[in-house]
Amino acid sequence: MDKFYDVIIIGGGPAGVAAAYLCHRAGLGYLLLEQGQGVFQGIANTYPAGKNVYPSKPKDDPEPFLVEELRPPDKPVTVEKYVQYVQHFVQHEKLNVQAEVEFQDIRDIRNGLTVQTARGNFNARKVILAFGSSIPKELNVYGDAKMVAKSVDDPKKYIGARTLVIGGGNSAADVIISVLAAKREANDSMPVYWAHISEKFDVNKETAQRLGEEILLGGNIRLLTGATPRIGEIDDEGVDRLVIRVSEYKQPDGIEVYNAMSFPMQNVIACIGTQGPLPIFDKLGVQTITCAEGVCSVAREGDRLLLLTADHETTRKGVYAIGGAISPSFMKISEASIKEERHPNLIYTAINDAYRVIESIKGKLTAK
Repeated sequence: MDKFYDVIIIGGGPAGVAAAYLCHRAGLGYLLLEQGQGVFQGIANTYPAGKNVYPSKPKDDPEPFLVEELRPPDKPVTVEKYVQYVQHFVQHEKLNVQAEVEFQDIRDIRNGLTVQTARGNFNARKVILAFGSSIPKELNVYGDAKMVAKSVDDPKKYIGARTLVIGGGNSAADVIISVLAAKREANDSMPVYWAHISEKFDVNKETAQRLGEEILLGGNIRLLTGATPRIGEIDDEGVDRLVIRVSEYKQPDGIEVYNAMSFPMQNVIACIGTQGPLPIFDKLGVQTITCAEGVCSVAREGDRLLLLTADHETTRKGVYAIGGAISPSFMKISEASIKEERHPNLIYTAINDAYRVIESIKGKLTAK
């Protein structure tokens, strides 16, 4: 018979790690699934390098951090040091974490739920959605989820290779600056191609200045405006490649003529932004409510907010949602009424969400 966990946690950010630790401390059978290379991958990818992390909490909230072990220190530290501390904490406590597991869906089964992933299925009595709000967009071409990087962990690995960076904003420019600098220091003349679907790149003044300085120092960059990734393929040597169209023309007879370039996917870095969790919520079949005029004070008119009980259970039985995915507010079912509940996107909020949900789950599992 397949193993049944008490709780499966999807997402290894502050909410997910706090939930895993609380399960561990309470003696619950649990498993934390993280899509990235390790816990806090989302924070490591989205916080600017060197940014300080603070133990911020809403002024009107009297509660302390309910999981003191994960509380950022009073004296601010850089995000790198905080992430390193959390990773050491996870190792020290021997928390049950599986990294590089891509979540796909949740299916109802007898006495519980099955979490479907790219690396197999996992059964549990309860599932906690603890992913953040900044979910990377995909290129929607063959192999992109597995092969295309979203950030640069080591710019030196692109030395000696023609590299393609996709995206027209500051994140793409920062990546290009890092790769250009690494190539220049290694006397590598291979260019970095910068592709964007629009004709105009949108970067701030400071980033543009740093990019300009790198180009003046010898950075070899080639712009591909109006370019779109269209095809993913495997070549004759078994290498995953991305084909990007750099010009297109549709003839009157319907035939498309275009020029294209092909790059090994390992040399492609896609900085195409993020999307909210709504597509995932829709896929899972959990209910949301659209804000109408006069109904919401935090969210905007037309925004769709997740509908949750007081203990953060969604309309799908046994599935809970915590952390950044439900910020800046959600619709709370309370005493036969539904009203908007403010939910700041803070480490404090995510950790305390986890505490309340695990306390609720403990009570429900004990009662059975």
